[in-house]
Amino acid sequence: VQLQASGGGLVQAGGSLRLSCAASRGIFSNNGMGWFRQAPGKEREIVAAISWNGGVTYYVDSVKGRFTISRDNAKNTMYLQMNSLKPEDTAVYTCAAARISGATMTNSLYRYWGRGTQVTVSS
Repeated sequence: VQLQASGGGLVQAGGSLRLSCAASRGIFSNNGMGWFRQAPGKEREIVAAISWNGGVTYYVDSVKGRFTISRDNAKNTMYLQMNSLKPEDTAVYTCAAARISGATMTNSLYRYWGRGTQVTVSS
């Protein structure tokens, strides 16, 4: 079981980044997926979630209208397009697979976790 996030980096405020999450085939096609982030000194928070077929998506209020979650089941890959980035978006971003096929913003329903990627937004 593997999940690997990539695509992070340093960007100026107002810029964009696209994160990718590559997953093992066995835990991707039938699972809801999510993106989480954790900033220094803060608790981990869920940013966005997507159902197994991409038909349902949820976002935390702070990123609505700026971030877009998507997935390509043929490639076992999930994405997070981040636009209009702000310094407060700076965090380590991690992807996770849920125990269920639907989209969920409930942390306890996530079962598999990947290694994160650092996103730093400068002002």
